[in-house]
Amino acid sequence: MNTDVLVTIGAGGIGQAIARRQGPGRTVLLADHNESALQSAAKALKDAGHTVATQSVDISSRESVHALAQTAAGLGSVQQVVNTAGLSPIQAPAEAILAVDLAGVALVLEEFAKVIAPGGAGLTVSSMAGHMSGLAPLTSEQERDLALTPTDALLDLPFVAAVKDSGPAYALAKRANHLRVQAAAVTWGQRGARVNSVSPGIILTPLARDEMSGPGAAGYQKMIEASAAGRVGTADEVAAVAAFLLGPDAAFITGSDLLMDGGVIATLATGHLTVGGN
Repeated sequence: MNTDVLVTIGAGGIGQAIARRQGPGRTVLLADHNESALQSAAKALKDAGHTVATQSVDISSRESVHALAQTAAGLGSVQQVVNTAGLSPIQAPAEAILAVDLAGVALVLEEFAKVIAPGGAGLTVSSMAGHMSGLAPLTSEQERDLALTPTDALLDLPFVAAVKDSGPAYALAKRANHLRVQAAAVTWGQRGARVNSVSPGIILTPLARDEMSGPGAAGYQKMIEASAAGRVGTADEVAAVAAFLLGPDAAFITGSDLLMDGGVIATLATGHLTVGGN
């Protein structure tokens, strides 16, 4: 049994790509809320030669996340923790998005800070939506609250509870990811570990296909066409960035977010693109 453990939360396209890239020589603990998707992804990884353990998890539940962290610690030295789990605006109402994408991310950061090994690293997969300040404008006080409020009280913050639409909820959650990761870098650092986030743009996964076929389809197409790259990204490209942030070449990087969006935010910031949506 491999004694170094890679925890991958979320068995979708990005989670699987990162597990394939980071899994060799490690035990991959793959977790997801969808049992069918979890077992399918685990089989694909095992068939490719990886050592895989699985566990169902609901990241909006502290008990569930705590149990996953304990399982990881029981498998060996928890060297890398990658959280790709999340809900998109087309998949869920605002309440569920905030519970999973905002509070759930905070729970994962908090619980795995207790078991990450010295020299280990964590990564939260956020979104370029966290850089779209116009969708969820925040005051400096609100940003501080998102960064430092005790996890169990996050959803009770008045400005969080007031968000009732899925798009703004998603943008708020993703901005909170950046702030929460920055704050978590302090506690992870006390264990000699690092934690960062990556904010992908439009990455072609089944989830993205759902989003791009929904009400915001025209807006997504406009973003793709106007971006500097002029195309969508791939899960393997996210995995390459993850490998850098989790690896030794990023040893001096912690508490940071890396935006990889093909230049969408740049076109928005410079006024070359004006779109609504998520």
